[in-house]
Amino acid sequence: MAQVEATTERVIAADAETVFDALADYERTRARLLPEQFSEYQVHEGGDGEGTLVHWRLQATGKRVRDCLLDVTEPTDGQLVEKDRNSSMVTTWTVTPAGEGRSRVVVTTVWNGAGGIGGFFERTFAPRGLARIHDAVLANLAAETEKG
Repeated sequence: MAQVEATTERVIAADAETVFDALADYERTRARLLPEQFSEYQVHEGGDGEGTLVHWRLQATGKRVRDCLLDVTEPTDGQLVEKDRNSSMVTTWTVTPAGEGRSRVVVTTVWNGAGGIGGFFERTFAPRGLARIHDAVLANLAAETEKG
């Protein structure tokens, strides 16, 4: 069983604190950032970064739907980690300054992939599909935070 990884990044024309605060706001902002592949969004505990427990369904492909129940931590400044209680999936969002009034957001998701031929296809195609989904979230995050 090999680890599968998908990484996407974007520079956003808003300061790192504004961008991080929007990402960490699971109560209000985060649901607006999610594209059509996400459904059944619900905050169970917390709602602002560390200590949040959030649920959603992610339809990665026509056939593949993940029911996600995520514990959110903030291990370092500018970083959110979402660990799925229902699988090995871990998503890390890292926001760093990228010059005056700009920030770089890097999102990386890792999980233990399947073995055999199914695992080969998962390792080959899943990272690109998830990168497209993450890119849509980052585009929505940019639209949300570049308003001001």
